[in-house]
Amino acid sequence: MKTLKSIVLGLALLVICGVAKANTIDEKTTPNYAINTFVDAMTRGKLAGLDGVLDKTAEFNMLRGKTMLSFGKNDMLAFFKENKNIEQSCTTSTSIVESTPSVTIVKVSMKYDSFVRNNYVTIANTGNGWKITNVYSVFK
Repeated sequence: MKTLKSIVLGLALLVICGVAKANTIDEKTTPNYAINTFVDAMTRGKLAGLDGVLDKTAEFNMLRGKTMLSFGKNDMLAFFKENKNIEQSCTTSTSIVESTPSVTIVKVSMKYDSFVRNNYVTIANTGNGWKITNVYSVFK
């Protein structure tokens, strides 16, 4: 009888541990991680994890006056590396514009003394976690 109790207790512990492990979510696959990583790169020059949250087809578009500038992932990674550890003197805020199980659009506002840079960041659930697929920047 004592052996039976030990076996049942061991099996119950195994099932509980398996269920607890199954419900854990890898933080690096969430939309919050993707946007926080992007904000850290843009405002603080912190590049840890940035390459992993940018989709290989990510596009960066910037409207400056009447001129549209477009860049790919490699262009932006090179830019971020040139500005590594440079902290911007701005106040940053984020707000969710739209959120679905497949796509989230986040507005990242960077307020400087004389202008505001608004970044509209599209994050998609790619199956390999949430990845930034498009950033559209507007200056006011």
